[in-house]
Amino acid sequence: MSLSTPSKLLISAGAIASTSAIWHLLCILGGPSWFAFARAPQQIIDSSIQGSLLAPIGTKTVASLMFACTIFAFSAVGLIRKVPLLKPALITIVMICLLRGLIAVPTFLTSSGLDTWQIVASTVWFYVGNFFAAGSLEQYNLDKSGT
Repeated sequence: MSLSTPSKLLISAGAIASTSAIWHLLCILGGPSWFAFARAPQQIIDSSIQGSLLAPIGTKTVASLMFACTIFAFSAVGLIRKVPLLKPALITIVMICLLRGLIAVPTFLTSSGLDTWQIVASTVWFYVGNFFAAGSLEQYNLDKSGT
């Protein structure tokens, strides 16, 4: 199986999404300090400290969405069978990842200083959004041409 560059980018985007999902799940095991390190909202950190359900349920939900991104990416390139709603899901994933990537832009414009973690995370998600876009466009063009 020979893969094009956009397909390889889409596979790498799916792998990054899975890695991020695993990282989120590890935060549940790591506890409040891991949530704080990952810049989770204060409500999630507090939930982890108190042992309430918000932190684990919220984190599992986010991780599930990230794993879904992996499934859609791998499905689009043919590593797994085609899943329903593939095109609308890919478009949605591209938009969400690019928007998440742009979150760091205001940190460049404020006097409160740069948050390195936010910049790194936003850059990664911006690249992932672009990788999803490249792979998704290729799949759309292949579907249009009937190959």
